[in-house]
Amino acid sequence: MGAYTLRPTTDEHAAFFAGYIGRVPAGDLVTILKTQITETLARLRAVPDARGDYAYAPDKWTIREVIGHMSDVERVMSYRALWFARGDATPLPAFDENAWAPEGRFGERSLGSLVEELAALRTSTVALFDGLPELAWTRIGRASGNPLSVRAIACIIAGHERHHREILHARYGL
Repeated sequence: MGAYTLRPTTDEHAAFFAGYIGRVPAGDLVTILKTQITETLARLRAVPDARGDYAYAPDKWTIREVIGHMSDVERVMSYRALWFARGDATPLPAFDENAWAPEGRFGERSLGSLVEELAALRTSTVALFDGLPELAWTRIGRASGNPLSVRAIACIIAGHERHHREILHARYGL
């Protein structure tokens, strides 16, 4: 348990995830997960609730929906990491974020509650990864019909957050 710095190889994840994994800097993955969220949360906490329904184009997610999506992905990926870290070989299903977003009804919630949920999820995610024995990091399971290692999941979570922070900055002005 403790520091883990080795990155996944390409056979530990679907090609789709390479962009997220590539966004993660070198270093201890637990530390990265713990510290990178700080900037994202600071930016999101500064957004007035009235701006939460802003979308940069028709048919694009609102700020509330982006934050809700970030939480959904963090929750699903953390669950997958737990599943595989514990050595369970049962394949896990895919999830369709585009189908989930409307069902989350994120527009009915305050921006603050969505941001605090994301913060709580990251605290939980960090605790999960921080408590993993070294052997668990290299365990591989199957999700969405593809191999997926625990260490790839840690990188995907970190890279996914960074991806959406970049989008929120570039397209939403946050």
